[in-house]
Amino acid sequence: MATPSNSERMGLDDDAREYHRSDPPGKIEISTTKPTNTQRDLSLAYSPGVAAPCRDIDADEERAYEYTAKGNMVGVVSNGTAVLGLGDIGAQASKPVMEGKGVLFKRFADIDVFDIELDETDVDAFCQSVEAMEPTFGGINLEDIAGPECFEIEQRLRKSMDIPVFHDDQHGTAIISGAGLLNAVDVLDKDISEMEITFSGAGASAIATAKFYVELGADRDNITMCDSSGIITEQRAENGDVNEYKQEFARDLPEGDLADAMDGADMFVGLSVGGIVSPDMVASMAEDPIIFAMANPEPEIGYEEARAARDDTVIMATGRSDYPNQVNNVLGFPFLFRGALDVRATSITENMKMAAAEALAELARKDVPDAVVKAYGDQPLQYGPEYVIPKPVDPRVLFEVAPAVAEAAMEEGVARTEIDTDAYSEKLEARLGKSREMMRVVLNKAKNTDQRIALAEGTDEKMVRAAAQIQEQGIGDPVLLGNSDEIEGIAADLGLDFTPEIVDPRVDDTEAYADRLYELRQRKGVTRSEANELVKRDTNYLGSAMVETGDADALLTGLTHHYPSALRPPLEVIGTADDAEYAAGVYMLTFKNRVVFVADATVNQDPSEAVLEEITKHTAELARRFNVEPRAALLSYSNFGSVENEGTAKPRDAAAALRADLEADFPVDGEMQADTAVVEDILTDTYEFSELDEPANVLVFPNLEAGNIAYKLLQRLGGAEAIGPMLVGMDKPVHVMQRGDEVKDIVNLAGVAAVDAQGE
Repeated sequence: MATPSNSERMGLDDDAREYHRSDPPGKIEISTTKPTNTQRDLSLAYSPGVAAPCRDIDADEERAYEYTAKGNMVGVVSNGTAVLGLGDIGAQASKPVMEGKGVLFKRFADIDVFDIELDETDVDAFCQSVEAMEPTFGGINLEDIAGPECFEIEQRLRKSMDIPVFHDDQHGTAIISGAGLLNAVDVLDKDISEMEITFSGAGASAIATAKFYVELGADRDNITMCDSSGIITEQRAENGDVNEYKQEFARDLPEGDLADAMDGADMFVGLSVGGIVSPDMVASMAEDPIIFAMANPEPEIGYEEARAARDDTVIMATGRSDYPNQVNNVLGFPFLFRGALDVRATSITENMKMAAAEALAELARKDVPDAVVKAYGDQPLQYGPEYVIPKPVDPRVLFEVAPAVAEAAMEEGVARTEIDTDAYSEKLEARLGKSREMMRVVLNKAKNTDQRIALAEGTDEKMVRAAAQIQEQGIGDPVLLGNSDEIEGIAADLGLDFTPEIVDPRVDDTEAYADRLYELRQRKGVTRSEANELVKRDTNYLGSAMVETGDADALLTGLTHHYPSALRPPLEVIGTADDAEYAAGVYMLTFKNRVVFVADATVNQDPSEAVLEEITKHTAELARRFNVEPRAALLSYSNFGSVENEGTAKPRDAAAALRADLEADFPVDGEMQADTAVVEDILTDTYEFSELDEPANVLVFPNLEAGNIAYKLLQRLGGAEAIGPMLVGMDKPVHVMQRGDEVKDIVNLAGVAAVDAQGE
């Protein structure tokens, strides 16, 4: 295994120093969550208004969760006696680490943190200090406290405090590696209760991990623990050579070293120092061994060395991100606290930790989002020996683990409040971004329908994965179009647990589709034989004909085609709706606190006044499918006639026609500049006569160039998330994706298509 050179190490150190010292120093700040712009705002935030919630809390302390940040606030507390690999560097020097812990809490679970560095090594004084802070926090995360004092501190605080207390150094590694262990024994078909497990290291993390493995089903009598002096034996315990915490795992074995302990073991758990395990020691282990070498930054044995030492299956985990199966505590503590805080738990119990581990294990067995795969250099991430632990950047960890923890807390009776876990999962999903919140509206509408969704490019891996997720989520019934042998092979290779419905034009009867295509296109130069060839050769024509004849309710295509070539078959076969002459491509752009629909971004190059009217009406209809009441603005470079020419007249006249149209039952105005449409002060102060009394959420651009440029600038520079393009104006639901769209994009558009089909 390659280790950083001195120059690389120095470069990283210097970069880290600059990172921390750049203005403002540190990594965190405090920001306000309520308006503070006016005198009234300040009187509500502080005196005299603040007295009202104070009185309410005085009458009922539980209302602190209602009126203050307590319910989303964790104290990260340390005395700096055991900081990372630096040892006892003291409270002050530990502060960058504790700030970093706060960053992880916020980044992964949206939990606010105050880092508390106590210059105190006395256990009694330390506990008293933490206990005195209970009114401030919803939970306490103990960090980087030396053993054995850390055991006593946690035990005392858990008993004395009525909020969750969690020592991550003890339990974090236990939970994450425990999840990996559950999957490792599943992959290898081993019985955890019969496994011989050897530990290297007997500190806080090792002891907590060993205890947790027992909770998972391991036999305590099969766990051999080694410290720097060798195997912890009953004889050493009787001689007083080990502390009371190590004694719990003393075994009736002869004296020996780590090599002796590893001989014949099914699993090695390293929580000690790097480089102490040799290939020969790995070779001495039982068949198909599990090796969790978690010392950082250098594991007890490198990934390549461990794998090379054996000819059988080795499941290897380390603490490093550059090897498979990283045991990273960030997979645990943010989500454990998220679930505990949201039910106002009084403690974090073993069952809650177990629920977290089981949820993580289950997540690793699911298909991995494309964004996660890309984050790790496009390396394959599929359940098996090299993927038994989810990746830290996987956004699904939040809404898989936190609900499991919350549910365990409620079942065990340590929750102060009850929540609906299904609704809670959706709330958590919304924390990851406005786009997820908006898509959840549509996906919920789409669930449990029998809408058949044809996926034209059925032999593409992304389409197969999307079909599995569509089916799993109950969005509709996916139908993959293409070579059945290829599709089934892809599903098998991916380990997808579903049997897709396939229409294979090579072997299935497509005569009816060819007949219909010929009927529609015979006066457009298409012969009967050409129609038959088209449905056999081009799944875009096949899928379009299936939708047009009613054998499918919606069509998705475009993943491997240029947009115009993918759009042409649906336009020729399905066509536009009775009330539409034109189709248009719409993007939904989501910002932190705002959603806008942008049209047309993909289809009409130079729309006329009539086309602009159509686009606006159909985009407004689309907005309502997302439970957004439309307010439409037709955009230009002028405001309400400030510039007179043919270009500005089109959106102005289209807006006037829409205001006169009784079917256009939504506020609409134009022409107007983009900032007029979206900035309330400009809209309501300067142009108080406007039909819009709030900023627009449907933005209709004067031509394709403007619409496409604008949505991409908003996405890339404005920080918006884009969902689409969603095709409006078609006679039946059709959506043409962009080349290179991810699986989640396909699933999202399938949801939109299913809702479209319901409304027909």
